[in-house]
Amino acid sequence: MRLRGIVILLALVLFIGFFAYQIDLAFPGTPSLNNTYTPLTQATAQEIGSYDVLGKVVSKAEAESLLKTEEGKQQLSTDNGAVAITEDLIALGRKAFYRETFGNEIFFTDVTGILNGPLNLVNLTKAILSLKGQPTTNLQVTMDRDMKVGERNFKKGDILNTGLDVPANSLVPLGMITHINKGKIRVGITCAACHATVDRKTGRILEGAPNNDLDTGLMLALASNSASWFRQTGVNPLMIPRGEHTYIKSDNKEGRLPDAKALEEAVDNQLLTWTPGNFDSTPDNHNNPSQNPPSYTFGAYPYGWSGNAAIGWFHGLTTLNSNVHGTNSDQTSIADASQQLLGIDKDTFLGVILQNAANPIFKLPQGAKPSEFFQKNDPTPGTPNINEVIKMPGYPKGSPFILDGLMANSPGFPVAAQLNGMSAYQNTLAPPPVETRDVAAVQHGAAIFTRAGCVECHSGRYFTNNHVIAEQEIKSQPSRAMAQAPVARNFTAPQTYPSNVQVPLPENPPVLNVPTDITSEEDFKLAFAIGNSGGYKVPSLIGLNVTAPYLHDGGVAAGPEALKVDENGYDIVNPDQLGIPGTLLSNILPEPRASLRVLIDRNLRRQTVLANRANSDLQESNADGSGHNYWVDKQAGFSTQGQTDLIEFLLSLDDAPQVVPIQKN
Repeated sequence: MRLRGIVILLALVLFIGFFAYQIDLAFPGTPSLNNTYTPLTQATAQEIGSYDVLGKVVSKAEAESLLKTEEGKQQLSTDNGAVAITEDLIALGRKAFYRETFGNEIFFTDVTGILNGPLNLVNLTKAILSLKGQPTTNLQVTMDRDMKVGERNFKKGDILNTGLDVPANSLVPLGMITHINKGKIRVGITCAACHATVDRKTGRILEGAPNNDLDTGLMLALASNSASWFRQTGVNPLMIPRGEHTYIKSDNKEGRLPDAKALEEAVDNQLLTWTPGNFDSTPDNHNNPSQNPPSYTFGAYPYGWSGNAAIGWFHGLTTLNSNVHGTNSDQTSIADASQQLLGIDKDTFLGVILQNAANPIFKLPQGAKPSEFFQKNDPTPGTPNINEVIKMPGYPKGSPFILDGLMANSPGFPVAAQLNGMSAYQNTLAPPPVETRDVAAVQHGAAIFTRAGCVECHSGRYFTNNHVIAEQEIKSQPSRAMAQAPVARNFTAPQTYPSNVQVPLPENPPVLNVPTDITSEEDFKLAFAIGNSGGYKVPSLIGLNVTAPYLHDGGVAAGPEALKVDENGYDIVNPDQLGIPGTLLSNILPEPRASLRVLIDRNLRRQTVLANRANSDLQESNADGSGHNYWVDKQAGFSTQGQTDLIEFLLSLDDAPQVVPIQKN
């Protein structure tokens, strides 16, 4: 019987292997709603039957009236850029949120070499099988070798805290898609890797909650060609000594690429400074990662920490979705604009990325011209990068609508269908309901929220005034506020194709102008640091219970044992749990109540900022938790109990809060 079982197993492996060689297999599938918290949450106010017309919302009632006239039908036609909010669109978006990589598995696997280091399939599988079907919010992988990464030494047997979430009974981490094609195994990343997490108590998936301990920097640094991610760091390859790898530059002269080993070490050093839960999504060649934001997006525009995604479909949310896949997960995406953005010519830029590619197919030969070599091996012929994208009108210039001029879009789908679907889906998401045990305390906290002036910025149903605050006013760590400035220097007027145009694009497709009047000129200039030092958007406060730590860099953090609080005040009983060093860098998750107290108490914040600034890695990655100096503490005339009640009010803010503050006129 045992022999028979082995024979059947081998036959099954051969069967799967044969078909995996013939076709492209991708797994896992989209999780059942029953395995998530979503059925238990209060739905947002997004209406089925409403429309989005390039960022302008038409309510269901307005749409029903408009559709009675020919003029109204034209206004709500796809030719005019209108997108109907339907159950089918949301279902498409949810599927894309969990499964769509837009082909980034090729860049991650074949260029970056994400599986060539200790985070290979064997070690990942061992770690997942050791869970025995139990969920985890931090997949721990054992090092299978001694390895020097940058200046850091890892030993065989060391435990790597990846921050990858694994749902119950899953064989693959949340948001990681495994592709098997012609015998080649690749892994790609979807939105769910950063914008969904597993509840630590129940094992259910919290759709839209940020994965606030996902250690992207560590995982990239352990790859064999992490140098391909240099533009997300402060490493300028032109400043690295030349190596022996020759290539033909854009001026057709021979040159030598930066020394591959020295470049890899420099990039690794900077990637290892990233705080878990943070990622650098800007192409400014400065090391300034920011937190993975939540996907509780309805009413929370503009999007991006700087408010740089503000126009077009879903008030900029579609822009943000495209930026993730059209720019951030494929470093070749800005090759045509690398000279304008970074001062690096296209062939040098591509040569740096490809000289040490993991797959020989993409590894640049000696003496080759990188742009010509890449074109011959591009898996998406007709597009300028590896991922599935379409060139927008005006490319290679970008625009405030599609920042790099490349919209993520798979062949076979209409323009922006997947992105708009994800926008509509994210606009349905809400945090898990919060039980308010002491209504009187929460009501008192709401009154303090108004009295302290919080409502001046955090106003309205979703507790945001939808504006960008100048960095000089908010005084948060300034590096990230300037990060979009190079992008804006390459802008042209925002345009798109109608949402009924199929991809691949036909010749001479129709073009629509994207309205810019849904955001103010002042906010636009602050978002892109045009004539100023940039700014940060006013975020929604919905879901603070699941989004600690706080501020864009995650620097406002405190562990569960940091403070002891009673009616007379608080004591810092464990100062080692203040700030990022005492929490995320120590594999301790920030506790929301303690972290919010750090946010609003100047004494606690001062000590937390000092703890952050004492860490050299955080200094390198520009994370310190400074700014937002609006205090609710004794010096501002508030008692400790008032502070506590305000915190309870803030933590009560789900999508149907029991208590809302009085808004100032």
